[in-house]
Amino acid sequence: MHIFKDSHFNFLRWRWHALALSALVIAGGIFMMATQGIPLGVEFSGGTIVIARFESSVSEDQVRRAVESLPGEEQVQRFDDAAANQWLIRLPQTDLTEQGSSLSEGADQVIKALQAAGLPKIVDVSTEIVGPTVGAELRRRGISATLLSMIGITAWMAFRFRVSFALGSIAATFHDVLVTLSCLVLFNYEMSLNVIAAMLTMVGYSMNDMIVIFDRVRENARSKKREPLETMINTSLNQTLARTVITSGTVFMAVLALYLFGGDVLKGFAFTMLVGTLATTYSGWFIAPSLAIMMSGTTVVARAPAAAVSEGAAAPQQPTRKSKPQRKAKAS
Repeated sequence: MHIFKDSHFNFLRWRWHALALSALVIAGGIFMMATQGIPLGVEFSGGTIVIARFESSVSEDQVRRAVESLPGEEQVQRFDDAAANQWLIRLPQTDLTEQGSSLSEGADQVIKALQAAGLPKIVDVSTEIVGPTVGAELRRRGISATLLSMIGITAWMAFRFRVSFALGSIAATFHDVLVTLSCLVLFNYEMSLNVIAAMLTMVGYSMNDMIVIFDRVRENARSKKREPLETMINTSLNQTLARTVITSGTVFMAVLALYLFGGDVLKGFAFTMLVGTLATTYSGWFIAPSLAIMMSGTTVVARAPAAAVSEGAAAPQQPTRKSKPQRKAKAS
């Protein structure tokens, strides 16, 4: 399928603008993380979550007043759409023990407080309880899985391509993770197991996109050895442009449908995939090639052989033999 026929976009012309935009987003995310921290889901921070569905409509103030007497700082938010009449109540982990009775005590207190407040009848209740030790273990495993996957892919990239391309790819992958994490913090999404799964998917997707681009650069380098690296990368980006747009566009539309119609449980996962798809496509066009050029330390893909004539130099002229003048024939 040909979307862009014989395109000649100069992607690297905008590399400094792209780097400045990424730095601005990442700086904003780091500032929010430094001042407010990263919002952690119950899987990582530990605590109790109760999702109660009422028989009729209930306001947020009514639910909040019903549970305000419970220990800790409660969080109350609507779950799913307004017609579902569902509310999520989250209690922080206050007990350091992990006995089953102590972990379920907070959920029982929430249900009793809602029933005692004279609210409409509760027709359905679901609970999620995670202790502090389990939360810390899940957090450690999530970080380890992300870092190990990036290290393994980097090692393979260094073996498959030149080292500068591998370093550019891993730097661009860190860029994608930081941009996505910054957007999660700026839009107040919690870090959960679903979000970690989306980030790991994004890391693999980002590497796959850059492998396709750099593989095309390597193929072009064999046929155009004296072409500057910047020109070579721009040519490769234009050659893979249609493939990138089709692949990224398909993923984006599928994840957008999941974000709009998947419910609150998948909101964090879908948002992470949406931002990750945009970030990986953006970094594949601007960030990774720019970093690869800066880390290569040269603007030429391959040097000419030593015996080749240098560009712009005049070739030495071979001495020519002077022909002897022909004698005139004597007139008979």
